[in-house]
Amino acid sequence: MYLEEPKSMEIKNHKVIIDCRKKVSITSVEDVDSFNENEVIFLTSAGAVTVCGEDLHITKLNLEEGMLVVEGLIQSLDYKDHELERHKRGLFSKIFS
Repeated sequence: MYLEEPKSMEIKNHKVIIDCRKKVSITSVEDVDSFNENEVIFLTSAGAVTVCGEDLHITKLNLEEGMLVVEGLIQSLDYKDHELERHKRGLFSKIFS
């Protein structure tokens, strides 16, 4: 079976600033999927992003401006290509339905 390569994404002026592992500011945020004190998952123009840590809390969220600020102990920040994830979910849902 042949899977098409995902199309390259246009990344709109996306920035991530981590300040002393205590605060992360992200631009081009489109939506927040879920959050708790150990993990914040959100969608940006550069793909899905997961911030992991301890005692995390969202101190600023403005989707009109595309701005998100998370404070707490930042342990990791991970990107996933959201177009590829959508394709995988579609493929797996076809197989298992």
